[in-house]
Amino acid sequence: MERRSFVRKAGLAGVLAAGSAPAIVHAQAQIRWRLASSFPKSLDTIWGAAEVMAKKVSEMTGGKFQISTHAGGELMPPFGVVDGVQQGTVEMAHTAPYYFFGKDETFAIGCAIPFGLNSRQMTAWMVEGNGMKLMREFYRNYNIINFAGGNTGAQMGGWYRKEIKSVADVKGLKMRIGGFAGRVLERMGGVPQNIPGGEIYSALEKGTIDAAEWVGPYDDQKLGFNKVAPNYYYPGWWEGGPQLDFYVNTKAYDSLTPEYKAILEAATYTAHVDMQAKYDAKNPIALKQLVGSGTKLFRFPKDVMEAAFKESMAVYAELSGKNPNWKKVYEDYANFRRDQNLWFRFAEAGFDDFMQSQKL
Repeated sequence: MERRSFVRKAGLAGVLAAGSAPAIVHAQAQIRWRLASSFPKSLDTIWGAAEVMAKKVSEMTGGKFQISTHAGGELMPPFGVVDGVQQGTVEMAHTAPYYFFGKDETFAIGCAIPFGLNSRQMTAWMVEGNGMKLMREFYRNYNIINFAGGNTGAQMGGWYRKEIKSVADVKGLKMRIGGFAGRVLERMGGVPQNIPGGEIYSALEKGTIDAAEWVGPYDDQKLGFNKVAPNYYYPGWWEGGPQLDFYVNTKAYDSLTPEYKAILEAATYTAHVDMQAKYDAKNPIALKQLVGSGTKLFRFPKDVMEAAFKESMAVYAELSGKNPNWKKVYEDYANFRRDQNLWFRFAEAGFDDFMQSQKL
């Protein structure tokens, strides 16, 4: 018996020494999840984050954990994914949280609010600040656990049929604008429309809307907005650094082993970084092409920016007085934003201002 025991131990030692011991994940059960996206497949940047995440999960589990990705409308409407995850219809979703501000305005803080954090600041708040903790406490009400799902970086201010020369031109403007920012536009006299990405072009072309915003040059060029609205404005004051999220059904997440949970989180962070890298690399090229083909580029007039800022702060104050969820999360967010802007005004802004004035 001692000899057999020795042989068994020696055999195992030999396998380990050879580096061919099966990974822990190989012993895990086969898992198949479905992910419902809010985005069309034509937008390889924002839709692509879901594919990047799913591919990485498969690679790190030797194919044991598979997540099939489905574009907006395939399994459910683009704006139906929160209900889908909450009810367990799908295990996972990829979306922009501010689409769901109608359920509770606090959703928007997890993505972007007007005059909020830029992309680096948002990641800092989520990862090193209290952002992830506070948003996860909030999402428990919806049977959801969230993971970072990408960031577009600061966005453009959209496409307009007519020039915006002053805040007076916002009056009566029918504009497709994402989620929560519509509240501010409405207070400025505009008429916000919440339309999924795949439907914006036809609405703009038919004149159902007067203006539309999506993300930035790369996506906007793909969607063809320049063909129906020649005036392109910046900056997107409502989206300084919008974070996308992966939503996971709590029961589905709790059923995972610790190893699979760690792999899923690592894969979401890979997708998070990948998305903004794509946008930052592709947007400059697309912007040059758009301007070269006749797009007219404008900065928003100062009075438009000032009016938008004033109305945004008024909205936040009102919400803090009536929505306890908002108040709890926004107070922490606002304090973090104040300190971040104090820091960024020196090193980051100082460096950027100099570099962008150089002829390189």
